[in-house]
Amino acid sequence: MPDHVAILMGTYQGEEFLPQQLTSLQRQTHTNWSLWVSDDGSTDRTLDIVEQFSRKADAPVHTLEGPRRGFLPNFMALLARPEIDADYYAFCDQDDLWHDDKIEHALAWLKAQPAARPALFCSRTRIVDHTGAVTGFSPLFRRPPSFANALVQSIAGGNTMVMNRAARDLIVRAGADVTVPSHDWWSYILVSGAGGSVHYDPVPKIDYRQHGANQVGSNSGLRARLRRIKMLKDGRFKRWSEQHIKGLEPIEPLLTPENRKLLELFQTARSAAFPANLRALRAAGLYRQTVPGNIGLTGAVLLRQI
Repeated sequence: MPDHVAILMGTYQGEEFLPQQLTSLQRQTHTNWSLWVSDDGSTDRTLDIVEQFSRKADAPVHTLEGPRRGFLPNFMALLARPEIDADYYAFCDQDDLWHDDKIEHALAWLKAQPAARPALFCSRTRIVDHTGAVTGFSPLFRRPPSFANALVQSIAGGNTMVMNRAARDLIVRAGADVTVPSHDWWSYILVSGAGGSVHYDPVPKIDYRQHGANQVGSNSGLRARLRRIKMLKDGRFKRWSEQHIKGLEPIEPLLTPENRKLLELFQTARSAAFPANLRALRAAGLYRQTVPGNIGLTGAVLLRQI
């Protein structure tokens, strides 16, 4: 049998776009998958739509009750469900559209990785509006994924991510109740930090829908840049770094020796006075994916806002 993929979908009040997303799952060229829907307390037709889909789907569909504490706890609890047994795991949002070969494309890379080593696939996205019309693409990143990048930047949405069992087990071991900004950034940090493989694919295989009810918006364009500047000024990036460091503390032994040292240098860059903070930044090799991003990173270190 082809490798089994568990699709992990978090839902909440998703009736408007959910039918189109479910149809895109049904069209997948890789057919050995199951859908696990964790609903976070929807009062619209979300559960009815899932139930109707389950009757005609060519794959098993399971509906579970979410923790009702937001998208992060919903996805983390779903990933940790012991009854979900698969070779690979894919996060899935309720309002996107998967291209027909989305799973097949991700597995082509994942299956070439050693099974015992955590491996995480992620990618660029094509952005569409509420009507499905294409409006652009997410940023194209060219520098390689790494722990030195992951500590200061999230490069891909969870809606693009597919991982092997070793990566799933690593994230679950770190704790389903962790307080971090998002499940996708946290997954990137953990897999890269533990010496796993992370592949950022420049070829979009999902349509990422932008609309008024998005939990997390696109990070592309001038508006997104202005939003990041505002988040820097109000200390949000600093709080996010603190959450990541606190989350890593109990599982620090799972990091490679090199990445444990890098984490120490990151903490020094955040707390030391000038010029020791800049020396630590350079020694750690921390980087964002663009030149403006790295200028901003240096400024954030100088202002102690990272």
